[in-house]
Amino acid sequence: MIRATSKGFRLHIGFFGRRNVGKSSLLNAITQQHVSIVSEVPGTTTDLVEKPMELLPIGPVLFLDTAGMDDVGALGEQRVAQTRKAIGRCDLGVLVAEAGVWGEFEEKLLAELRAQGIPVVVVLNKVDLNRPEIDLLIRFEQAGIKYAKVAATTGEGLETLRTRLAEVAAPEDNEPSVILRDLVGPQETAVLVMPFDKEAPKGRIKQLQAQSIRELLDGEACCVAVKETGLARTLSNLMTPPQLVVTDAAVFEQVAKVTPESIPLTAFSILLSRLKGDLVAQTRAAVSVERLKPGDRVLVAESCTHHPIEEDIGRVKIPQWLQKYVGGELKFTTVKGRDFPEDLSPYKLLIHCGACMWNRQEMMNRIRECDRQGVPITNYGLVIAYSLGILERALEPFPEALAAYKEERQQYREPHSLRAAMQNGEEHMRFVSQA
Repeated sequence: MIRATSKGFRLHIGFFGRRNVGKSSLLNAITQQHVSIVSEVPGTTTDLVEKPMELLPIGPVLFLDTAGMDDVGALGEQRVAQTRKAIGRCDLGVLVAEAGVWGEFEEKLLAELRAQGIPVVVVLNKVDLNRPEIDLLIRFEQAGIKYAKVAATTGEGLETLRTRLAEVAAPEDNEPSVILRDLVGPQETAVLVMPFDKEAPKGRIKQLQAQSIRELLDGEACCVAVKETGLARTLSNLMTPPQLVVTDAAVFEQVAKVTPESIPLTAFSILLSRLKGDLVAQTRAAVSVERLKPGDRVLVAESCTHHPIEEDIGRVKIPQWLQKYVGGELKFTTVKGRDFPEDLSPYKLLIHCGACMWNRQEMMNRIRECDRQGVPITNYGLVIAYSLGILERALEPFPEALAAYKEERQQYREPHSLRAAMQNGEEHMRFVSQA
């Protein structure tokens, strides 16, 4: 069974503003469902409310209804902190204010959203009770700020709001993001290697794999899905070699041995780095493995929550591969979901999952925070390929990332790896002891 569009592939639209300005009423009105509890009591919305839907003409979206950012008290501060985290997830912000009530609070919130590069639509709600200030509307128009005058309780202005959301969400110069359609053309073939482990939901395939299959078919390409155990047989049965082989990073080494060098090879998680992160920057960070030494601390971040098994990729396999490469024990810390340390200074490297369940905005915010604190951040597939010595091959479909890899590697000419340096050090110590 292939599931509907996951959260990670939906446009995230967040509703922000003071308490009791009608954010929840607006969400209920635009979705035509009773999604959020509505009350005249300020602060009714305490936890983040998420609602996925198809919003035409935009497509699949995820609405986020947040607590008022003017909440007070100890719990109120926690709710505001949660709301600020939600800002980092948003592709589009809806700033909700009462008509006739626009002040310093709204100005600061608008500036905060725009400072993070988030497009904003201002909603002046409750126009059935108050009139917006004409001077404010003129200022919005002069500044190019999209706005809508709405009465959520009566439905007035909702069509205008939908139009404004569509205008901001899909500017004409925006090219749609692709997973691999630009790598495999019409009538060409891609082989997708999809192992099933104990963590895979029974009866389903991963969302990225499903999206890849759909994208290839939409592009009139051919798609062959196979488990790692059947790859050799599949390649021998194809009359024409595939344009690309894409594998789950967990079986990267096995697939690389079976796939001829003449056939381009990469991993789903590397495709995710390109789709949702910064492939060039994360490639450079993967090479920083060379700077690791035994005893260093490494942070592993999982964006989704699952019950880890004995061969978990992030908790077992990656530590094993890395420690083998480094030649000694490293100290690993694992965080899940949106739990994330504020201080990253203890860590020499952050290894992130592909973030298949997140949107690009949230992943890029995490990358920017690592950059601000000077901690390199890479992802599972990149660091696995590097530790196995096959990253250069895995980057061949991506010229910019491959060039960055080669440039970064120039820092580590022979003996280029930490392993070689350690071996040289051991030989020197043996020579000294014998002398």
